[in-house]
Order: sequence, then structure tokens, then C-alpha cells
Amino acid sequence: MNRFTTYLAAIAVVLGVSSAWADESGRITVSGEGSVFAVPDMAVITMGASAEADTAKAAMDETSAITSAILDQLAELEVAPRDIQTSDLTLNPVWTNRSNNDERPRIDGYQASNRVTVRIRDLEKLGQVLDAVLGDGATDLGGLQFSLSEPEPLMNEARIKAVADARARAELFAKAAGVTLGDLIDLSETGRGSPRPEMLGMARASDSGVPVAQGETELRAGVTLVYEIDTP
Repeated sequence: MNRFTTYLAAIAVVLGVSSAWADESGRITVSGEGSVFAVPDMAVITMGASAEADTAKAAMDETSAITSAILDQLAELEVAPRDIQTSDLTLNPVWTNRSNNDERPRIDGYQASNRVTVRIRDLEKLGQVLDAVLGDGATDLGGLQFSLSEPEPLMNEARIKAVADARARAELFAKAAGVTLGDLIDLSETGRGSPRPEMLGMARASDSGVPVAQGETELRAGVTLVYEIDTP
């Protein structure tokens, strides 16, 4: 390799390093969040019964009887069959002497559990539904979650706010750094937030139904934007 060829190779190496550095340093990555609040129009709740008995059949029969009564009440309150789904059905032995090393553990009975997840589309009936199933012997209530039957339009509003939030941050950072914000080269959604279920303790049934406050539901969206930046 002659001296001229060596010189050209050295220039190529320098330019290659410089170009790679520019690709890494000529970008800015920002995240943004957006949220929208709305009054929920639907509730989802898990309810059911559990029982212990000497035999597996007796335990399951007891929980099945209570669950059947709950389903009958839901039908009377005009909850559609498509809004009712069995979510958990278990049968387990109840052991004794499990911590005593001198005696083998033995089965002392059986515990059965049957739960259904129910969508309540008429929130005015929610307190009445809870009151009715408690009166029929429900022993488990939990996972109450207020939601929206058509959340996507509101989620889109949250996404628009998230993009605007990220864009505003990018402009702020670029101005503070003394650079010019260039083209958007990447946009990705980092997640969407939905309401967390609120656990319901066992409540005393009343003639007017179990009081429940629905409040507002928050829907959250997050995005990540990557911009090119132009340095002076």
C-alpha cells in the first residue's frame, strides 16, 4: 500500500467514526403521557361462594346451591347471560396435622369455591345486585372495577395528549440545549392504563341496596418519540 492509499484509508476511518457519532448524538428521545377522565357506565365484579364439608360432594353441592341462587337473582335483575361467566371453580382437601412430624397429615374435609364474573351495564342496579346476592348467601365479593363500554374514543384522546406532551418536552429540551428540533423519526406507544380493581369487603345488605360510589374513571396513554436534532 503506497503513501497516498494509506492517507485515503485514514480519512475514511475518521469520517466513519465521525458519521457514527453524529447518528448517535443527533437524536433526542422523549416520553409523554396523557390522561382522560370520564364517568363510567359499566361495572365488573367477581362474586361467589365457598364452603367446607366432610365430603367433596357435600362441599361442592353447598357452593353450587348458593351459586345457582345467585344466578337466579342475576336473571331476575335482567343481567344478560353473556355478561355472566364462571371465573373460578375449585375443590381442595382440608388437611390436619400438617405441622406435626410425629403423625402423618390427613384429610379432615374439603373446601369448594365457585365464583362468577359479572358485567353490570346498568349502574343504577349495582347496589341492588350486591344486596340480592348477599341475601342469597354469597360469601365472596371482590375485584369491583368501574369501566367504560366504549373506551377507545377516549383512549384516542389520551394518546393525542400524550403525543402533544412528548412534543412539548422535545421542544423544551432542544431549546435548553441550543439545538433545533428536526424530523420525527420514530413514534411508539409505551402502554395504556386502565382502572385498577377495587376490592370489596363483605358489606351488610340493606333494603336500599349496598351503597357504591362510582366516581370517575381515568384512562392513560404513554408514547415515546425520537427526533433528529440539528446543531448550530
